[in-house]
Amino acid sequence: MWGNPDVVRFIGGQPATREASWSRTLRYIGHWTAFGYGMWAVRDHENRFCGDVGICDFQRDIDPPINAPEAGWVLAPWAQGRGFATEALTAAIKWFEDARGPGELACMIDPPNAPSIRVAAKQGFVETRRTLYHGEEVLVFSRPSTPRRASRATI
Repeated sequence: MWGNPDVVRFIGGQPATREASWSRTLRYIGHWTAFGYGMWAVRDHENRFCGDVGICDFQRDIDPPINAPEAGWVLAPWAQGRGFATEALTAAIKWFEDARGPGELACMIDPPNAPSIRVAAKQGFVETRRTLYHGEEVLVFSRPSTPRRASRATI
């Protein structure tokens, strides 16, 4: 998937080699090992690979830094525009908040990537700034902490 030019047009623009894709996979595994959270492989009801969705701590070289875990999503071209990103990101955020507690999340999106901007907005992300990342303009979005709902149970 990462070697497909259509997939990466808003994510650096350079298709990944097999070696770079392998390194990304190892980075994903490392996130789970180091932090207890990371990216999931998303599959549809027929078990076809759709893409990657999750929450990571990328420690990007960006000024000012992003000081919150980042939500990320990328889908294979056949899976785009079918609601998979919204559904999977909703599940990832819920899992993350259930596991880690409420907290701010961030995401970074290429300005012309209108579909991802819509996905972010559905999750409550709002644009907080424009900045440069690797010499290219990006949008940084923030999603405020979601407070836990009070229990209605009585003791």
